[in-house]
Amino acid sequence: MVKAASDAPKVASTVSAWAPMAIPAFRVLWFAQLGSNIGTWMQTVGAQWFLVDAAAGATVIALVQTASLAPAMLFSLPAGVLADSYDRRRLLIWGNAASAALAVALTVVAAANLLTPWTLLAFTFLLGATSALTSPAWQAIQPELVPREQIGASSALGGVTVNGARAVGPALAGLVLSVAGVPVVFGINALSFVAAAIALFWWRRPPQENLDDREQFTPALLAGVRYVASAGLIRRILLRAALFALPASALWALLPVTAQRLGLDSGGYGLLLGALGVGAVAGIVVLPLARRRFSDNVIIAVSPLLFAVGVVAAAYLAFLPALLLLILSGVAWIGTLTVLNASLQLTLPQWVRSRGAAVYILVFMGTMAIGSFLWGVAAQFLGASAALAWSGAILVLVSLSTRFLPLLRGTGTIDRTISLTWATPSLIFEPEPSDGPVLVTFSYTVRPDSVEAFQHAMRAVEKSRRRTGGYRWRLYRSGDRPDLMLESFMVPSWGEFRRQQTQRLTGEDREILRRALVHTEGEPEERHFFQASTTP
Repeated sequence: MVKAASDAPKVASTVSAWAPMAIPAFRVLWFAQLGSNIGTWMQTVGAQWFLVDAAAGATVIALVQTASLAPAMLFSLPAGVLADSYDRRRLLIWGNAASAALAVALTVVAAANLLTPWTLLAFTFLLGATSALTSPAWQAIQPELVPREQIGASSALGGVTVNGARAVGPALAGLVLSVAGVPVVFGINALSFVAAAIALFWWRRPPQENLDDREQFTPALLAGVRYVASAGLIRRILLRAALFALPASALWALLPVTAQRLGLDSGGYGLLLGALGVGAVAGIVVLPLARRRFSDNVIIAVSPLLFAVGVVAAAYLAFLPALLLLILSGVAWIGTLTVLNASLQLTLPQWVRSRGAAVYILVFMGTMAIGSFLWGVAAQFLGASAALAWSGAILVLVSLSTRFLPLLRGTGTIDRTISLTWATPSLIFEPEPSDGPVLVTFSYTVRPDSVEAFQHAMRAVEKSRRRTGGYRWRLYRSGDRPDLMLESFMVPSWGEFRRQQTQRLTGEDREILRRALVHTEGEPEERHFFQASTTP
């Protein structure tokens, strides 16, 4: 059982925050993502301000966030399967091409004065869908671009592409809106997707391994779900993401309404969003220093408190103090997301990285989408200021919850390198990869004085088997021999079992099994049983 620790995990890296920028592939794709995200933020501001001008009301305005984020709930898991099963570079190229086509269509509709609030929300949903289908692949390629010791720095720089865009995009959108109007804003977004596709086409990515032994869609989806369900470290990261995203979504959803309260135009609204982005960029500089001195759990405890300061400022203060305090919220935002993203990337093994990232996106973006809708409804009935005040109060509770629900020890530090030591079993017939389900058993001769210790160690082995594809795991003790114990579990197919043994077991999984085997004598006896209908 993995134990929690209030001071773990702690990062003591001395890697420069800007070290990944020395790698050409990372640098080019980083700028491509930055440009694309600037376009996306310009699109968001243009969409929200179009609805403000149309007097659409707080609920409809908040639905822009819901429409852009809700597709993550529908498509993230399938997108993760696709990114683990097909070439990620090609998926990203086609995804950006599709986004560009949608953005061009939206530009044409807006230029022809045919845009309505509900047409806009429909386009926003479709653009959110293409984003959801590519997000797991974007996250999964990051560890391919930099050495392992630079993953934390690359994750922080990845935050710059989002939050630097948040600083530049809204302000630029406000300027373009005042000079050229909504259609030009949407057109710039289309060009940003084209630029990202060109950068991805330039990237000469090494061939993705194991594509010839590609899993079928449904088994791959289920394998990803089983992994997350059995991985306590990942589940805790997801819980922390949801706890933060639900109250934090109020600020993003209701900031246009705050701009109305302050009597601002589109340029003023862009400055409010820009303050959040400036804070996030400043956080990139501050965060490495903070992570050397404090544990990640301290950072994710303090961040909600800082974010709450900006939320309450947006609810009640005048423009200038609210603008300054929103910078603190930006620092807090990047602090939480960088810690959670880096922890996720360092904890997920390669074989399920896209699917694990997809579940993370599903949880975080899905919670943001639901929260945006709920806070919009709350603002409609209670008023935007009261809704934001409640959000700030919940953020304080989220901070306090870190005392009882911290990130677990081992997050981001365990050995996730694939271990390939597997003796091919000798079978009396050659099964097809699709043959199954398969019952796998291991017989252990346990030292008499170590039975209880062996059973305790096998609890971790159970989680390992379930993470890597097994189910219906059982441990039996012989009624005839006091030293004999039998482990059994099912796998969906013989191909799934081969993947478990050759592509999924990590160094940590081997170490877990080793800790159990120290209580046994001799080698365990392995057996494989197939349904009678699948044998010759």
